[in-house]
Amino acid sequence: MTDTPFHDLDAYVALPRLGGLALSPDGTRLVTGVAELEPDGTRYRTALWEVDPQGAAPARRLTRGATGESGPVFTPGGDLLFRSARPDPDVTGETEPPTALWCLPAGGGEAAPVGARPGGISAVAVAADAGTVVVSSPTLPGAATTAEDEQRRSARTEGKVTAILHSGYPVRHWDHDLGPAAPRLLHLTGEDTAARGARGAGGGTGAEAAPDPWADLTPQPGRALEETAFDVAPDGATVVTGWYRAYGHGAWRPGVVAIDTATGRHRDLLVAGDHEFGAPRVSPDGRSVVAVRERLSTPGTAPRIDLVVVPLAGGTPRPVAEGWDRWPTAVRWTADSAALVVAADEGGRGPLFRIDLAPGDGTGGPDTVTRLTADHGTYTDPLPSPDGRWVYALRHAYDAPPAPVRVDLRTGDTAPEHLPGPAPAPALPGRLTEIGTEAADGTPLRAWLVLPEGAGPDTPAPLLLWIHGGPLASWNAWSWRWNPWLMAARGYAVLLPDPALSTGYGQDFVQRGWGNWGGAPYTDLMALTDAAVARPDVDAGRTAAMGGSFGGYMANWVAGHTDRFAAIVTHASLWALDQFGPTTDHAEYWLTEMTPEMAQANSPHHHADAISTPMLVIHGDRDYRVPIGEGLRLWWDLVSRQADPDANPHRFLYFPDENHWVLAPNHAKIWYRTVWAFLAQHVLGEQWETPDLLR
Repeated sequence: MTDTPFHDLDAYVALPRLGGLALSPDGTRLVTGVAELEPDGTRYRTALWEVDPQGAAPARRLTRGATGESGPVFTPGGDLLFRSARPDPDVTGETEPPTALWCLPAGGGEAAPVGARPGGISAVAVAADAGTVVVSSPTLPGAATTAEDEQRRSARTEGKVTAILHSGYPVRHWDHDLGPAAPRLLHLTGEDTAARGARGAGGGTGAEAAPDPWADLTPQPGRALEETAFDVAPDGATVVTGWYRAYGHGAWRPGVVAIDTATGRHRDLLVAGDHEFGAPRVSPDGRSVVAVRERLSTPGTAPRIDLVVVPLAGGTPRPVAEGWDRWPTAVRWTADSAALVVAADEGGRGPLFRIDLAPGDGTGGPDTVTRLTADHGTYTDPLPSPDGRWVYALRHAYDAPPAPVRVDLRTGDTAPEHLPGPAPAPALPGRLTEIGTEAADGTPLRAWLVLPEGAGPDTPAPLLLWIHGGPLASWNAWSWRWNPWLMAARGYAVLLPDPALSTGYGQDFVQRGWGNWGGAPYTDLMALTDAAVARPDVDAGRTAAMGGSFGGYMANWVAGHTDRFAAIVTHASLWALDQFGPTTDHAEYWLTEMTPEMAQANSPHHHADAISTPMLVIHGDRDYRVPIGEGLRLWWDLVSRQADPDANPHRFLYFPDENHWVLAPNHAKIWYRTVWAFLAQHVLGEQWETPDLLR
């Protein structure tokens, strides 16, 4: 098969990409976002599509804004709220409006703005019964109103001031600077959203004469709300939100705070101590809050993630399904508030589970966990239906991109029912299988193996070992950025292993690699590689290794400890751990594990003299998680060991304006074309050919 989108990068980057789900209160409408390539091919634009929850009608497009739409959420009356930077037709002179809140009426008609802020609106939550709307919006310090925030921003812009004064930590996150604006939670006051939409936003930029509709619930948040999630109680009286506090020595940890929407009064619900808390969700009956809890790690003990439930009125939290050896990745309440629907990694998959909660009066037994999905898929964005019958979700796997499904909530281990979605699944240039082996200590190991079309004993495929990042992660879901089918279309078998530190195999599996990155994670990778090359459809004489982030760290470690691979690609990789630890965006997290002793024992840069394998180094300058200094130091350590500059086998692909992932469509194409050319030269024995636009 040579006519799949994976054989043509232009066709591949043009494939529609689904993300996010919203379900109407009555369960009759399901909405998702679909990102499509803009006509100039330089970025993606997201539109909202409606999917029939009953699986009968085809999906239909709801929005066509020139700037795209995101973050759909329904009001109790069925209006659809979303975020968009489209111009307000009633405001003149807006050249680049910020992302505002818009409303698409339940009864049909044109979308209208309902609220704007100078810094834009970054997240929205709505009270299920009262319809209270709460948003998150970046606001400059000292600004008490929307107008004051606008004035302060204008002064900085006109003065060409970009400086930021910090008094605490952190100062960066992934690919952006923190500050000078900080997120605040704001309550949309006054008339309901439908009436406001019919009248116009008011209070936003360009409409200063209108009364300010925003009540500030967090007027002096500092960095407390950075990268946190929030929810609104059904009666609209309380907002629950993650809330960071500084604890000295550069540490900051999140708890959960409850905020009274009428008075703005704050009270602690879950306080960080030996644990951090986040992602709170209020039960439909308004009595309880479920939150994700993470045990703080130490140099010798890995973190552990579970769930706790605490009364909304305050009280002692209790663990959910205590002893269940899985880490939750998403959680929602069922409509009757008696159970939770939870997604969690498990064995290279991401099933849905129902956790029935024991009665709070102590008359019942322990919480019971029931697996709802039996297939190899990974499920995200779970949404239980109001009638208790279904869970709607996006299902994806390594042989299927995200697509809407519904799963029977009442029974366990059932097959998902696929709903007619906005985009058909693309044809694949091969097949997905699974392999397993044992580690030296007897621990079972497994991996996905993508085999190209035609691979067999007579035509074994060259092998690409692709190592996942994290490191607390798993190869269990479709990735548009790290897609093995693009390699399979070039004839490679792609090994996707889960070594020690991977999630979905229990706490002991994580602990095997904690603080010892060059130990069990490395030997697990080699054991699974041995199992792959022992297959008759894999060519043991033509192999390469590749990884990004922590996977790039492991690629660097592999390069310094074996010459079994013909080429190694290392993307956004950790090289010198003593340098990485204090310079990454969240040093307070990494340095709990990365002690001086751990860095000394596990840093790849100590083994630079042993590297004989050609390496392709890739790094983006706006990568704050793994700063560019790691890539620059790695590149120097490689080229400074080459006596003959004309015989240097290594290459450095540098992106001045990309971050940890390299996301711009044209840059992603350059990324893959460079990787293909490098592997073709060293694994397949072909002539090096510099990709177009890099010549």
